[in-house]
Order: sequence, then C-alpha cells, then structure tokens
Amino acid sequence: MEQQYDVVVVGGGAAGLGGALALSRARRSVLVLDAGRPRNAPAGQVHNYLAREGTAPGELLAIGRAEVAGYGAHLESGEAVAAAPDGDGFVVDLADGRRVRARRLLVTTGLVDELPEVPGVAELWGTDVLHCPYCHGWEVRDQPVGVLSTSPFGVLQAQMWRQWTADVTLFLHTGPEPSDDEREALAARGISVVTGEVAGLETDGGRLSGVRLASGQVVPRTALVVLSRFTARSAVLESLGLAAVDQEMGGQVLGRVVPSGPAGATTVPGVWVAGNVTDPRAQVVVSAAAGLEAAAALNADLIAEDTRLAVAAHRASPSPAGAGPRDLVPGGRRHGN
Repeated sequence: MEQQYDVVVVGGGAAGLGGALALSRARRSVLVLDAGRPRNAPAGQVHNYLAREGTAPGELLAIGRAEVAGYGAHLESGEAVAAAPDGDGFVVDLADGRRVRARRLLVTTGLVDELPEVPGVAELWGTDVLHCPYCHGWEVRDQPVGVLSTSPFGVLQAQMWRQWTADVTLFLHTGPEPSDDEREALAARGISVVTGEVAGLETDGGRLSGVRLASGQVVPRTALVVLSRFTARSAVLESLGLAAVDQEMGGQVLGRVVPSGPAGATTVPGVWVAGNVTDPRAQVVVSAAAGLEAAAALNADLIAEDTRLAVAAHRASPSPAGAGPRDLVPGGRRHGN
C-alpha cells in the first residue's frame, strides 16, 4: 500500500533536515527520503555554522536526524527516482519499487561536483584539494596553496585565497593567459604564475606535497584549489517537468541548477526546492536556513488548503435547526438571548 504524508522531503542533508524539522514541529506528517550521498562527505569538518563550528559532516547529520525524529517525522534510507502529480498531491517512486504519496514535496537533492581530470584531484577532494576559501581557508592559512586555473576565474580565485596565505601560486593549466593588468595585480600581491599544464599531484603519506607539471617539474604545495563544475541532482524534479538550467557568471557556464522563486517555490504548484540543488553557493548553514524558509512557505500553502477544505465541508454539512452561522454572535450565543 502507498503511505501518505503531508510532505515528503527528498534529500536528507542540511536543507532537507532543516525543512523537516520545521514541518514536524508544525505537526505535519513528514517523510524524509535520503539516498545517503551528501556532497560534503569527503570533508572533515563543517565550518561557519554557528554553535556547530568544526563538527564532522556525518555527526551533524546524525544530530539533525535525531532532532527531526524526535518530533515525529519518519526518516528512511532510499532513493527517489521519479514523482508525478496524482489527484490533489503527488506519488513518489523509489528505486526499490516502493511508492509513497505526499500532499506537497520539498526536494533537497543537492548537486554533484564535476572535477578537473587531473590525476590525484578526485582522491584528495575535500581534504587537500579544495574549492571554497570560506570553508577551508582558515585550515590552510599561511601554507603554500596552489590554484588550478581552468577558467577565466583563476585570477580571481588566486586573489581570494591570498587573503589566507601569502604563498599562493596560480597554475594556468587550461585557463586563459592573464592580461597585463591581471599580471600586475598578481605580482603586486606576491602571487606567482606557473605556465604549462598540470600532469598530476604528488603525495607524501596520503597528503598533498606538490603539483607536477607536464614538464616533470614539481612545485611544492600542501593545498590545491580547483573550480568544480556543479550539476544539480535533478532526476525527481525533471520527472515533474522542472529541468535544470545553466548558471552563468560573466558569460561562463559554472554548472546547472534548478531555478526557484521566493522561499524555494517552483513553477509546479506544490513543489519546493532548497539547498544546493537550486543554490550551489549555499554553505551548510545557509542550506539549513533555506530548508526552514521553504518549509514555512510550504506549511502556509497547506494551511490555506486545509482552510478551503474545511469551509467546503462546513458548507456541505447541515446546520442545526434554527441556528445558522449568521444567527450566532461571538461565544456561540444567538442574537436576542
């Protein structure tokens, strides 16, 4: 049999759990479906999360799941593969053949990082190969950091990471040659530039020790910054007609996201999104807040529907003899009593 919930949350990361917590506290029946593939799994710690600074990602999710379950929500391991409108709600198909019904959907499936095809990058992703200075800059402060340029944003990345360390090297790799003005700005900040493609990474004891060029030269580095291309996990949304679109900055395509309106509303009534599936820049704390914001909007929509249904039922039910709604005053007393 198909189980029915007020809300099915597809995705059990920070955004999904943030939304599920608010909805379960609002006394909604909630199911959280989690495929178990969090984007930040390789990272050792979560940062910039007030009162949870430095918490391991897995520990943060475990705490969140316990809090959500404590308010009566159901949490299940499983992958949602498709969803479809059905009557006044939706049917969600799971990879194992099960189906669940929901009056509303909150999709928080996140994204996948597509990394440059340089040997060693994928293996060190999240530890010594980094992407966000606000997430990892403090941890590599004052260390020799390399920036792998694969786009016009290489110079900007190098200048950003210069805030955390004076030892920054920009590896042009497949990125464009800096302009004269950019080279002057890099030199002014003491950022060195290395031409030629990067052939791979050198390690010592499982940690990054250097960047190897195609020429064979090895430049010592303990951290390497890369710009990943992000792709929203959008299969469930695409099954509802919500396709991912290119996200651009300065005419450069950075990846694909599912667009949304205020509070995560989509163009399909009854479907909301939150977190990296629609905002790739959102850190963990921002994703959790987005889940809360979407949940509040979603609950308001359910309240409106509950009210419409109650009014319809009230109008359809016979009134007590001689006591119609217009005959009553506050407190239930009739006029003249």
